[in-house]
Amino acid sequence: MGEVLFSSDGESFAGLWHFEGGALMHGTMTGSRNYWEIYDLDAGGTPRFATENCIELDKIERISRFRSGEGHDYSDDFETCRSMKHYFLAKSGVDNQTVKLYSPVDGTVIGMVDEYDGTLWKGTQIGIRPDGYSSFVVIIFHINLSDTLMLGDHVTAGQELGTSQKQDGTVTDIAVGVHVPGGYKLISFFEIITDDVFQLYQNRGVSSRSEFIITKEERDADPLECTDQEQFADRGSIENWVYLSDFTAF
Repeated sequence: MGEVLFSSDGESFAGLWHFEGGALMHGTMTGSRNYWEIYDLDAGGTPRFATENCIELDKIERISRFRSGEGHDYSDDFETCRSMKHYFLAKSGVDNQTVKLYSPVDGTVIGMVDEYDGTLWKGTQIGIRPDGYSSFVVIIFHINLSDTLMLGDHVTAGQELGTSQKQDGTVTDIAVGVHVPGGYKLISFFEIITDDVFQLYQNRGVSSRSEFIITKEERDADPLECTDQEQFADRGSIENWVYLSDFTAF
């Protein structure tokens, strides 16, 4: 169900939507007659425009790999039945709801969703279009916003968005999408962070960005099975997590 208002010239709209099914969700939506700008990853390469980290990293123990079998199916126009985002799991003893979440980019809020598990509110999901990279969107899940955000608001890299709303399980997840020739493609957050941001993960024992990514070829050779509810029937035989050390460089 939804309710939208169109601009006087009919060129754009904004409104609210509500969904009741396997999950209860509602959020905001915008649209226009303009097509998304297309970016050719093969020709241009993946730009590294995320100049800040998305999370209070010293409270995190492990991070799921791109194309993992954790969570549920989250795939794009080119692949199916795999989790093409990253989950962050806190260290033992850390209260999820104390973990701070940040915008990794300068950008504009273009979408917001209130997420529920039944009637349990699991926080707000926001989509950010990075400045200068209008083909891309960065999506951060399960935020208990510290300040009111509205569609069209501008956020800055490193701005605290809030804390995790998750009471248990993973703290948050992050996804990065890009409109490419042929459709909507998901890529790893670790492909768009700068070297300075990746250094934070190197300080925690990660040697290469590729450690966070199961390749398409590896996943295709070890396929997952998904149910009608987009849940994984199994988690595959490939390691799904990157475990962070407690080492910090000075």
